[in-house]
Amino acid sequence: MPRGQKSKLHAHEKCCRNKAQAQGHKDAQTAAAQEEVASSSSSPFYVDGVPSSPVTVPATTRAVAGVPCQRSDVNATSQVQKSKNSSEASPSTDMSGQDLLTRKASMLVRSLLCKYKVNEPIKKIDMLKIVHKRYKEHFPEILRKASEHMDLVFGLELKEVQPNSHSYNLVCKSDDTGDGSLSSAWRFPIKGILMPLLGVIFLHGNRASEEEVWQFLNILGIYDGKRHFMFGETRKLITQYLVKEKYLEYRQVPNSDPPRFEFLWGPRAQAETTKMRVLEFLSKANDTVPSAFPSYYEEALRDEEERARAISPTKAGTTSKASTCSKATSRLNSHPE
Repeated sequence: MPRGQKSKLHAHEKCCRNKAQAQGHKDAQTAAAQEEVASSSSSPFYVDGVPSSPVTVPATTRAVAGVPCQRSDVNATSQVQKSKNSSEASPSTDMSGQDLLTRKASMLVRSLLCKYKVNEPIKKIDMLKIVHKRYKEHFPEILRKASEHMDLVFGLELKEVQPNSHSYNLVCKSDDTGDGSLSSAWRFPIKGILMPLLGVIFLHGNRASEEEVWQFLNILGIYDGKRHFMFGETRKLITQYLVKEKYLEYRQVPNSDPPRFEFLWGPRAQAETTKMRVLEFLSKANDTVPSAFPSYYEEALRDEEERARAISPTKAGTTSKASTCSKATSRLNSHPE
């Protein structure tokens, strides 16, 4: 074969090899992302956090960390056990239509997280493949469930690129204050771990041991020493970054030998959210309302009342000062020249 043709052949083969390697790298990246998403989204609370979730408040204190439920929450716990049995039942027997739609929604959430991770476009036709054509008529409800969960847990909003384009983007929700003051801790991805952490601390009497926190995180598919799909080095995130930002306190249990550590709400968490908001988050994730869990609801109400009392004197002082200033101004204006 002439030298020129050999050169062209080698160049062509090299080009093909490079393309194959690039495609292989992309496929590997996508596969790795899918694997990480699947493992990190395996918890019903975290991704299927809707009616069929077995990891439910207040049973979280028992099912997640081994803390007994209050007597007043027995009925709620019974409901949890029913949900658990239902979610474990064969799809062809006991599983209700809503349970199946919930499962499909959770599969869709996993797919959306994967696509968000590798920056792939989100198309309706691909989402229909995930949920299967058999559920095409239920797709709007499945998409609604998935969208609500992405919004609630991760602060991600699913938006259609253009009307009737059947193409979507996942975007971080904008700052509700409108002035850019919302901390990054309340945005994706950190919001996805901060709210559940504040919840588990609240459910453990406002302090949770390190063992209890990791037991909870393990159920969410988050492991100590294993880099997470969204949160990276989780130990560093929760014991350093969130502590430095004052959302969490991480301290040694007094007089513990060998040393043991525990987590508490940090001052910024106490200032920027409330027990009621966290309870509302946990309740929404389990398709119920805060009042369904009396003991925690009562504590959250007491917290609201204490906050209101702490604010009232400040408001009263400000009002009194403004009133005094107004009277003085009035007298000054009415004084004859």
